[in-house]
Amino acid sequence: MPSRPPVARLLFVGLVASSLVGGVLGGLVRAGVLLPGAVSGGWVPHAVLAHAFLMVSGFMGTVIGLERAVALKARWSFWAPSLSALGGVCALAGAGAAAAALAVAAALLFVGVNLHVVRRHREPHTVLLLVGAVGWLVGNALYAAGLPADAVVPWWFSFLVLTIAAERLEMTRLMRRRAGAAEVLYLLLGTLLAGAATASLAPAAGQLVFGLALAGLAVWLLCFDIARRTVKANALSRYMAVCLLLGYGWLGVAGLAWIGVGLGHAVRDTALHALALGFVVSMMLAHAPVILPAVAKVKLLYGPVFYLPLALLHLSLLVRVGVPGLLPAGAIGNAAAMGLFAAIVAGAAWAWRRKHSSTSSLRTRHASAHH
Repeated sequence: MPSRPPVARLLFVGLVASSLVGGVLGGLVRAGVLLPGAVSGGWVPHAVLAHAFLMVSGFMGTVIGLERAVALKARWSFWAPSLSALGGVCALAGAGAAAAALAVAAALLFVGVNLHVVRRHREPHTVLLLVGAVGWLVGNALYAAGLPADAVVPWWFSFLVLTIAAERLEMTRLMRRRAGAAEVLYLLLGTLLAGAATASLAPAAGQLVFGLALAGLAVWLLCFDIARRTVKANALSRYMAVCLLLGYGWLGVAGLAWIGVGLGHAVRDTALHALALGFVVSMMLAHAPVILPAVAKVKLLYGPVFYLPLALLHLSLLVRVGVPGLLPAGAIGNAAAMGLFAAIVAGAAWAWRRKHSSTSSLRTRHASAHH
């Protein structure tokens, strides 16, 4: 009989889930969806104000920090995701100053984790992961200092984009590329950071540079990522490749929209959510079946049902950014896609356990019969 998860692990999962749920509900209210308690009372108003903080630091930062801590296998490295998870809860409780301080501390520790990794394994992807961690620290520090979203959000996105780019670079490091491809990637990522830095002083110019870098990165990934090959494979490999290629398409859309924002066009929601939902969440859907077994020791039984939340996510995002007046409906679809994915992951974990416990029982009965 399997042992029950430790209380600390369940508590940690609850903290991470609270940031995700709070961030999603806060985003729905921002998109014009009416929720009980959205105007006064309860924690929903705090979730509305801290929507981006909850999604980036409270949820994604915690998950990425946990993944790195599990890989490093050092007890001290788990403090980074623990502090960022606590920061999300503080934000939901309305303790904004405490949440920001915890996020800065978490990012500082996370930089230390990545420095340790770089010292042990100095590879291009580990250096990019370190630079991404520094981007998270800068964004959290600017957030704690009370700077406007135009200055903070590009740094938060730089953290996520650099982390994803580093992971894709690691996955494709054995592929043969054209001469100069790696240098072009580093130039694009450097331009991304330059855009984030410029946005603090000159928002329009910074958004323009940031968008150019995103669009260029989308082209690079579509040209050089291994997903171009694995999309011709079967089962899980094809599913992951479809997620990745769709995400790269949305990354290009996000880049064009960020350029539009810099030029004064009213496409801010498209810029933010093509990047956050179309790109980042697509990457999350792609990698979850691989990362969960490694980090949470939860094995999943893959099936075509995984395509349902993927399709819902991208169709609802198309509605959100492409149909004037249907922003709330698109946002509801975005939230439903993430909820459906969580339900399918839970079902896939249960199906794997059921299948393998049945197999073990058959083997036991077969062995007993021979004795």
